[in-house]
Amino acid sequence: MSQENVDLARSISRDWERGDYGSVDWAHPEIEYVFADGPSPGTWRGLSGMAEGWGTFLSAWERRFRCVVEGYRELDDERVLVLQHWGGRGKTSGLEVTQMTAKAATVLHIRDGKVTRLVIYFDRERAFADLGLSEQDAHVDS
Repeated sequence: MSQENVDLARSISRDWERGDYGSVDWAHPEIEYVFADGPSPGTWRGLSGMAEGWGTFLSAWERRFRCVVEGYRELDDERVLVLQHWGGRGKTSGLEVTQMTAKAATVLHIRDGKVTRLVIYFDRERAFADLGLSEQDAHVDS
């Protein structure tokens, strides 16, 4: 078990829960940044690509986008699953995402203390399917 990887995921998530998305010291310079599903699926590479992908996503929100972590699960020596709830008000729809019980997931691929690949799932069930897990199998630690 690699507690260091889970600790890194916790550190990143703490920043995100505070609305701080500016730190990238945890990311490998050639990180692969992926939206697996959602309104605009895509893949970006490198720190500037990650900033572009996340910036585009954040620009769709009228108010500060919120992320609350439900828990963490180490999948193997290089991957950590983070289960999240997301909230905010969409600019176009005006709909509060929290009204839709937005359950999301992020998978961090970590090597040598850096995230080399970060995959964001807007649909947690899709993450479970891609990982070969059932919801019952995807138990997490807080």
